[in-house]
Amino acid sequence: MTGPEPLAQPVELPAPWRDCALTVVVPTYNEVGNVPRLVERLLALPLPGLRILIADDNSPDGTGEVADKLAARHPDRVIAVHRAGKEGLGRAYVDGMTRALDGGADFVAQMDADLSHPPEALPGLLGTLLSTRAGAVIGSRYVPGGQLDENWPLYRRALSGWANFYVHTLLNVRIRDLTAGFKVWRADTLRAIDLNRVQSNGYSFQVEMHYLATRLGHTIIEVPIRFEERTVGASKMTTRTKIESAVMPFRLRWKHRGLS
Repeated sequence: MTGPEPLAQPVELPAPWRDCALTVVVPTYNEVGNVPRLVERLLALPLPGLRILIADDNSPDGTGEVADKLAARHPDRVIAVHRAGKEGLGRAYVDGMTRALDGGADFVAQMDADLSHPPEALPGLLGTLLSTRAGAVIGSRYVPGGQLDENWPLYRRALSGWANFYVHTLLNVRIRDLTAGFKVWRADTLRAIDLNRVQSNGYSFQVEMHYLATRLGHTIIEVPIRFEERTVGASKMTTRTKIESAVMPFRLRWKHRGLS
Protein backbone atom coordinates (compact mmCIF):
# COMPACT_ATOMS: atom_id res chain seq x y z
CA MET A 1 0.00 0.00 0.00
CA THR A 2 1.34 3.41 -0.89
CA GLY A 3 0.77 6.52 1.15
CA PRO A 4 -0.05 10.05 0.03
CA GLU A 5 2.43 11.84 -2.17
CA PRO A 6 4.87 14.17 -0.38
CA LEU A 7 4.02 17.85 -0.51
CA ALA A 8 6.17 19.16 -3.37
CA GLN A 9 4.31 21.85 -5.31
CA PRO A 10 2.88 24.79 -3.35
CA VAL A 11 -0.86 24.58 -2.81
CA GLU A 12 -3.01 27.66 -3.16
CA LEU A 13 -4.63 28.40 0.19
CA PRO A 14 -7.92 30.31 0.35
CA ALA A 15 -8.14 33.75 1.89
CA PRO A 16 -7.70 34.51 4.74
CA TRP A 17 -5.48 31.46 5.34
CA ARG A 18 -2.83 32.55 2.83
CA ASP A 19 -2.59 35.96 4.53
CA CYS A 20 -1.77 34.55 7.99
CA ALA A 21 1.14 36.10 9.87
CA LEU A 22 3.67 33.29 9.41
CA THR A 23 7.32 33.72 10.36
CA VAL A 24 9.84 31.16 9.12
CA VAL A 25 12.80 30.87 11.50
CA VAL A 26 16.01 29.70 9.81
CA PRO A 27 19.12 29.18 11.97
CA THR A 28 22.36 29.50 10.01
CA TYR A 29 26.03 28.72 10.42
CA ASN A 30 28.21 28.72 7.31
CA GLU A 31 25.32 28.53 4.84
CA VAL A 32 26.38 31.35 2.51
CA GLY A 33 25.74 29.23 -0.60
CA ASN A 34 22.23 28.18 0.44
CA VAL A 35 20.55 31.17 2.09
CA PRO A 36 19.90 33.27 -1.05
CA ARG A 37 18.29 30.32 -2.83
CA LEU A 38 16.18 29.45 0.21
CA VAL A 39 14.94 33.03 0.61
CA GLU A 40 14.13 33.25 -3.09
CA ARG A 41 12.03 30.09 -2.96
CA LEU A 42 10.24 31.11 0.24
CA LEU A 43 9.35 34.57 -1.08
CA ALA A 44 7.98 33.00 -4.27
CA LEU A 45 5.35 31.09 -2.27
CA PRO A 46 1.71 32.26 -2.48
CA LEU A 47 1.85 33.39 1.15
CA PRO A 48 1.87 37.21 1.32
CA GLY A 49 1.88 37.10 5.14
CA LEU A 50 5.13 35.10 5.25
CA ARG A 51 8.19 36.63 6.90
CA ILE A 52 11.68 35.10 7.16
CA LEU A 53 13.87 35.45 10.24
CA ILE A 54 17.48 34.36 9.69
CA ALA A 55 19.29 33.73 12.99
CA ASP A 56 23.00 33.59 12.20
CA ASP A 57 25.58 32.38 14.72
CA ASN A 58 28.37 34.71 13.54
CA SER A 59 29.24 32.53 10.54
CA PRO A 60 32.86 33.03 9.42
CA ASP A 61 31.90 32.40 5.77
CA GLY A 62 29.87 35.62 5.48
CA THR A 63 26.36 34.19 5.86
CA GLY A 64 25.46 37.06 8.20
CA GLU A 65 26.48 39.67 5.64
CA VAL A 66 24.43 37.93 2.96
CA ALA A 67 21.45 37.89 5.35
CA ASP A 68 21.85 41.64 5.86
CA LYS A 69 21.78 42.22 2.10
CA LEU A 70 18.65 40.11 1.74
CA ALA A 71 16.99 42.03 4.59
CA ALA A 72 17.89 45.33 2.92
CA ARG A 73 16.47 44.09 -0.38
CA HIS A 74 13.25 42.83 1.25
CA PRO A 75 12.85 45.07 4.32
CA ASP A 76 9.24 44.09 5.00
CA ARG A 77 9.76 40.36 4.68
CA VAL A 78 13.29 39.37 5.74
CA ILE A 79 14.89 39.93 9.16
CA ALA A 80 18.55 39.22 9.91
CA VAL A 81 19.49 38.45 13.51
CA HIS A 82 23.16 38.30 14.47
CA ARG A 83 24.08 36.14 17.43
CA ALA A 84 27.36 36.32 19.33
CA GLY A 85 28.74 32.97 18.21
CA LYS A 86 28.09 29.31 17.53
CA GLU A 87 25.82 28.45 20.47
CA GLY A 88 23.99 25.67 18.65
CA LEU A 89 20.75 24.93 16.86
CA GLY A 90 18.51 24.93 19.93
CA ARG A 91 19.65 28.32 21.21
CA ALA A 92 19.27 29.86 17.75
CA TYR A 93 15.74 28.49 17.44
CA VAL A 94 14.68 29.67 20.89
CA ASP A 95 16.02 33.15 20.10
CA GLY A 96 14.40 33.25 16.67
CA MET A 97 11.06 31.87 17.80
CA THR A 98 10.90 34.28 20.73
CA ARG A 99 11.53 37.20 18.39
CA ALA A 100 8.90 35.89 15.98
CA LEU A 101 6.28 35.71 18.76
CA ASP A 102 7.24 39.16 20.02
CA GLY A 103 6.85 40.42 16.45
CA GLY A 104 3.24 39.29 16.26
CA ALA A 105 3.50 35.99 14.37
CA ASP A 106 0.38 33.81 14.61
CA PHE A 107 2.31 30.83 13.24
CA VAL A 108 6.02 30.01 13.39
CA ALA A 109 7.76 27.64 11.00
CA GLN A 110 11.09 25.90 11.47
CA MET A 111 13.30 24.77 8.61
CA ASP A 112 16.93 24.11 7.86
CA ALA A 113 18.96 26.46 5.68
CA ASP A 114 20.52 23.68 3.61
CA LEU A 115 17.49 23.16 1.31
CA SER A 116 16.91 19.64 2.63
CA HIS A 117 13.35 20.75 3.45
CA PRO A 118 11.25 21.70 0.39
CA PRO A 119 9.98 25.28 0.84
CA GLU A 120 7.18 24.51 -1.61
CA ALA A 121 5.63 22.18 0.99
CA LEU A 122 5.13 25.03 3.46
CA PRO A 123 1.66 26.19 2.29
CA GLY A 124 0.42 22.61 2.57
CA LEU A 125 1.77 22.30 6.11
CA LEU A 126 0.12 25.58 7.09
CA GLY A 127 -3.16 24.55 5.47
CA THR A 128 -3.12 21.24 7.33
CA LEU A 129 -2.57 23.05 10.62
CA LEU A 130 -5.33 25.56 9.94
CA SER A 131 -7.82 22.83 9.00
CA THR A 132 -7.30 20.95 12.28
CA ARG A 133 -7.04 21.69 15.99
CA ALA A 134 -3.43 20.47 16.12
CA GLY A 135 -0.73 22.47 17.85
CA ALA A 136 1.89 21.75 15.20
CA VAL A 137 2.38 20.00 11.86
CA ILE A 138 5.59 18.17 10.96
CA GLY A 139 6.98 17.68 7.47
CA SER A 140 7.81 14.02 8.05
CA ARG A 141 10.26 11.66 6.36
CA TYR A 142 8.85 8.55 8.00
CA VAL A 143 5.07 8.54 7.57
CA PRO A 144 3.61 6.70 4.56
CA GLY A 145 4.49 8.70 1.48
CA GLY A 146 7.55 10.35 3.04
CA GLN A 147 10.77 10.05 1.07
CA LEU A 148 14.51 10.27 1.66
CA ASP A 149 16.92 11.44 -1.01
CA GLU A 150 18.68 8.45 -2.54
CA ASN A 151 21.98 10.28 -1.97
CA TRP A 152 21.50 10.58 1.79
CA PRO A 153 24.39 8.55 3.27
CA LEU A 154 23.59 5.11 4.63
CA TYR A 155 25.13 5.91 8.04
CA ARG A 156 22.86 8.98 8.35
CA ARG A 157 19.81 6.84 7.54
CA ALA A 158 20.84 4.28 10.14
CA LEU A 159 21.56 6.97 12.75
CA SER A 160 18.23 8.71 12.13
CA GLY A 161 16.30 5.45 12.30
CA TRP A 162 18.04 4.38 15.50
CA ALA A 163 17.52 7.81 17.10
CA ASN A 164 13.78 7.66 16.47
CA PHE A 165 13.50 4.10 17.83
CA TYR A 166 15.61 5.01 20.88
CA VAL A 167 13.55 8.09 21.76
CA HIS A 168 10.23 6.33 21.12
CA THR A 169 11.27 3.62 23.57
CA LEU A 170 12.41 6.00 26.32
CA LEU A 171 9.84 8.80 26.03
CA ASN A 172 6.81 7.04 24.54
CA VAL A 173 6.09 9.90 22.15
CA ARG A 174 3.95 8.66 19.26
CA ILE A 175 5.59 10.66 16.49
CA ARG A 176 7.39 8.81 13.70
CA ASP A 177 9.87 11.57 12.80
CA LEU A 178 10.90 12.77 16.26
CA THR A 179 14.05 14.49 15.03
CA ALA A 180 12.25 16.35 12.23
CA GLY A 181 13.32 19.96 11.76
CA PHE A 182 10.61 21.09 9.31
CA LYS A 183 7.37 22.08 10.98
CA VAL A 184 4.78 24.80 11.62
CA TRP A 185 3.67 25.73 15.14
CA ARG A 186 0.70 27.70 16.38
CA ALA A 187 1.89 30.69 18.37
CA ASP A 188 -0.36 29.68 21.27
CA THR A 189 1.28 26.25 21.42
CA LEU A 190 4.76 27.77 21.63
CA ARG A 191 3.61 30.09 24.41
CA ALA A 192 2.14 27.12 26.29
CA ILE A 193 5.42 25.22 25.96
CA ASP A 194 7.28 28.29 27.29
CA LEU A 195 10.48 28.50 25.26
CA ASN A 196 12.40 29.62 28.35
CA ARG A 197 12.17 26.10 29.78
CA VAL A 198 13.70 24.47 26.68
CA GLN A 199 17.33 23.64 27.40
CA SER A 200 18.30 21.15 24.68
CA ASN A 201 20.58 21.97 21.82
CA GLY A 202 21.49 20.24 18.60
CA TYR A 203 19.01 17.70 17.27
CA SER A 204 17.71 16.93 20.76
CA PHE A 205 16.04 20.35 20.65
CA GLN A 206 13.53 18.89 18.22
CA VAL A 207 12.85 15.97 20.56
CA GLU A 208 12.35 18.20 23.60
CA MET A 209 9.89 20.42 21.74
CA HIS A 210 7.83 17.42 20.65
CA TYR A 211 7.97 15.91 24.12
CA LEU A 212 6.86 19.11 25.84
CA ALA A 213 4.03 19.74 23.37
CA THR A 214 2.58 16.24 23.68
CA ARG A 215 2.96 16.15 27.48
CA LEU A 216 0.95 19.39 27.60
CA GLY A 217 -1.81 17.78 25.54
CA HIS A 218 -1.15 19.34 22.13
CA THR A 219 -1.68 17.19 19.05
CA ILE A 220 1.11 17.02 16.47
CA ILE A 221 0.26 15.88 12.93
CA GLU A 222 2.78 14.46 10.44
CA VAL A 223 2.54 15.17 6.70
CA PRO A 224 4.85 13.40 4.20
CA ILE A 225 7.66 15.32 2.53
CA ARG A 226 10.67 14.43 0.43
CA PHE A 227 13.89 15.09 2.34
CA GLU A 228 16.78 16.16 0.10
CA GLU A 229 20.50 15.73 0.74
CA ARG A 230 22.33 19.05 0.86
CA THR A 231 24.40 19.91 -2.22
CA VAL A 232 26.25 22.93 -0.80
CA GLY A 233 28.06 23.22 2.54
CA ALA A 234 28.67 20.66 5.27
CA SER A 235 26.50 18.93 7.87
CA LYS A 236 26.66 20.30 11.42
CA MET A 237 26.35 16.83 13.00
CA THR A 238 29.19 16.39 15.51
CA THR A 239 30.20 13.79 18.09
CA ARG A 240 29.14 16.19 20.84
CA THR A 241 25.70 16.48 19.23
CA LYS A 242 25.33 12.69 19.11
CA ILE A 243 26.29 12.34 22.79
CA GLU A 244 23.85 15.07 23.84
CA SER A 245 21.09 13.39 21.83
CA ALA A 246 21.76 10.05 23.53
CA VAL A 247 21.66 11.49 27.06
CA MET A 248 18.82 13.97 26.59
CA PRO A 249 15.82 11.56 26.80
CA PHE A 250 16.85 10.58 30.34
CA ARG A 251 17.19 14.25 31.31
CA LEU A 252 13.81 15.06 29.78
CA ARG A 253 12.02 12.31 31.69
CA TRP A 254 13.47 13.60 34.96
CA LYS A 255 13.23 17.32 34.31
CA HIS A 256 9.63 17.29 33.06
CA ARG A 257 8.35 14.39 35.19
CA GLY A 258 5.58 16.51 36.76
CA LEU A 259 4.47 18.16 33.54
CA SER A 260 0.95 17.54 32.25
